[in-house]
Amino acid sequence: MKIDVLTLFPEMFHETMNTSIIGKAIENEKVSIDYINIRDFSEDKHKRVDDYPFGGGPGMVMKPEPIYEAIKSVKKENSRIIYLSPKGKVYNQSMANELSEEEHIVLICGHYEGIDNRIIENYITDEISIGDYVLTGGEIPSMVIIDSVVRLIPGVLSTEESFMLESHYDGLLEYPQYTRPRVFNGHEVPEVLLSGNHKKIEEWRIQQSIKTTLLNRPDLLDNKNISEEEQKILSKINSSNNIKK
Repeated sequence: MKIDVLTLFPEMFHETMNTSIIGKAIENEKVSIDYINIRDFSEDKHKRVDDYPFGGGPGMVMKPEPIYEAIKSVKKENSRIIYLSPKGKVYNQSMANELSEEEHIVLICGHYEGIDNRIIENYITDEISIGDYVLTGGEIPSMVIIDSVVRLIPGVLSTEESFMLESHYDGLLEYPQYTRPRVFNGHEVPEVLLSGNHKKIEEWRIQQSIKTTLLNRPDLLDNKNISEEEQKILSKINSSNNIKK
């Protein structure tokens, strides 16, 4: 996979995106990531990339010409061009799964009051938001997209199950995890996890996953195709008094 990030602050990415799993993915040539400075495409002698909005109003708007030229410099036939914006479709695991299958992703980081809408209307494939809040710019959202997508590329993680069992991958939150010691400050690991009975462990994990989702993100259950087994567990949880409402 090839990822190009169009930004005014490429220095924000260099150390952050070259460590841990992302750094290893780059080193192992599973992904190639380049950071393109939009300011390099400004024809203004002061390399200015913003101007006052037509119609008045606070703040500045990023001009279309430098962004357009930056897109042109990296765009290919198979490019998926994404603008990170609080007005975009809210990002989720399903979108990460979809993007992980792309050959080339271009991420555009806006600033100020955003970018000229003619770029969005004519040269953008997707407008994506990472949540219902406003950040200073699109750099951190771009990092979120890169991290969530690259880890799904085959061969980046040690096993496919590493991400298939995580929260959100199958529409549920992940079950609780425990490690040594068995007793910590008087708090014990659930006995079922020490039983060696893999069937019971699996049943417990499914139950805990559904319970956690019901408690913390019930909206996810509304959007998930619940299996017959999961429905039985959900009904059992709903009929019990174990969940505080």
